[in-house]
Amino acid sequence: FLEYVCVTDVDECATDSHQCNPTQICINTEGGYTCSCTDGYWLLEGQCLDIDECRYGYCQQLCANVPGSYSCTCNPGFTLNEDGRSCQDVNECATENPCVQTCVNTYGSFICRCDPGYELEDDGVHCSDMDECSFSEFLCQHECVNQPGTYFCSCPPGYILLDDNRSCQDINECEHGNHTCNLQQTCYNLQGGFKCIDPIRCEEPYLRISDNRCMCPAENPGCRDQPFTILYRDMDVVSGRSVPADIFQMQATTRYPGAYYIFQIKSGNEGREFYMRVRGDGHRL
Repeated sequence: FLEYVCVTDVDECATDSHQCNPTQICINTEGGYTCSCTDGYWLLEGQCLDIDECRYGYCQQLCANVPGSYSCTCNPGFTLNEDGRSCQDVNECATENPCVQTCVNTYGSFICRCDPGYELEDDGVHCSDMDECSFSEFLCQHECVNQPGTYFCSCPPGYILLDDNRSCQDINECEHGNHTCNLQQTCYNLQGGFKCIDPIRCEEPYLRISDNRCMCPAENPGCRDQPFTILYRDMDVVSGRSVPADIFQMQATTRYPGAYYIFQIKSGNEGREFYMRVRGDGHRL
């Protein structure tokens, strides 16, 4: 006949009859047991040694090994993802926006930029006004006026700013009628202003024969040693021309043979800016 014997497995781990060392854990098996290590450790020559997860690149950026485990952190400008290992860029411009004017996000950081007319300060965050007028003296024909973020050109009284926003043009008050001369006076335009010229007055013994000419009659004994005629001329002297330069020419005529002519600058030459010279043909300038 057959004889059946019932065998019951002995749990060596529960009865503490195993031979695992204190660093190991006992795992019961059918008819025996095995010694193993917990997560984060590996078995070497009967001992459970800590696994250095940082050595094997478990973390994307910063890794700190601890017994049986590890922890990942991220560099400044990044945040740790939910997987606990990878890092994601932080958009500082969308969160705190540390820039005074314009913020540009970069991978792991940010840069600040300034609006036109401003320049970035040494702290990389603040913007200060750029004084364009200090860069060049040729930005404006007359005067450069700096303003926050920009500049503009101004002209002296009597001038207007042209469409190029830098050049100045004289206002012809006589032509536009915005002068204060009366009907008897003649308006004479000047650079940046005007002058009212009174009608000429011929002093005795001269007689006025036109708007700009006085004549001394030959039959008048008082005219014997006086010039026959005095002619008044108003002239425009354009600014910006090279000097010295010939402005006008005076020439004696041959109408009266034997007569002699004297040319003088009688007034307006206090600073000795003008002089007369004789041309090669005998004419005077």
